[in-house]
Amino acid sequence: MNRNLFIRELRSNAFSLMMWMAVITILITVTMSVYGTFLENNSKVLGMMSIIPKGALLFKGISNINDLFSVLGFYSANNVIYMLVLGSIYAIVLSSNILLKEEYNRSAEYLLSWPLTRREVFLSKLAVVFLNIFILNMITAAAGFICLEINKREPFSINAFMILSLYTLLLNMFFGALGLFISTLVKRPKPITAFSIGLVLILYFIFALSKITESIAKIGYISPFKYVNLDTVNPAYKLEFFNLLYFAGLSVLLTGLSYLFYKRKDIYL
Repeated sequence: MNRNLFIRELRSNAFSLMMWMAVITILITVTMSVYGTFLENNSKVLGMMSIIPKGALLFKGISNINDLFSVLGFYSANNVIYMLVLGSIYAIVLSSNILLKEEYNRSAEYLLSWPLTRREVFLSKLAVVFLNIFILNMITAAAGFICLEINKREPFSINAFMILSLYTLLLNMFFGALGLFISTLVKRPKPITAFSIGLVLILYFIFALSKITESIAKIGYISPFKYVNLDTVNPAYKLEFFNLLYFAGLSVLLTGLSYLFYKRKDIYL
């Protein structure tokens, strides 16, 4: 890894990182601020929920209405969507463009003029991607924990919160690795932001659809969102070994393939 390139990439992506952290933190804070009002009007809430189609609730990730009256259940149903979807979009947009931007900005000649090997370029940018994803997750998880502490009416499982946060980090890291892999397959230099965002949304839609429609439930297994357990109020909630292996294994595989393809990839000046 090249230190100068690493710092250069950190600086160039710092504003974007801060903006995403600010937006997600604000969304979490605003949503959790209504938890007290939600509890005070629980009878009205139950009445409103009863007229909402079950499929609509499942699409939002709510399988049991009573889970919403737990502060951690409320957080999982209403806020994790921000990190599951928005966090994944940030991860894949960052990673899918970081190897390509010099090419489509016509500045690849400047980069290649440095005494750098392909390995140093790849590792420097890879480190920035995963560090930024890690920082985003740590800051937003901290904001979520503070909101839980401020708004709780009874104790919640810190262990379950930590596991949920780890699941979210693993999902975002997976999309970071997927974005790198996709970028190495692009033959001509061009931004693939729209494609990357669309891919995340399609995979989330497949997951949500599999929960709504029982007859096609198995289709959900092709989506990485399927392997994030949101049932935090379940006393048996834990980090599933297979889910951990799924995210870690695929992330390592995609990153390794990205490196191999990038070494052989033609760089357009």
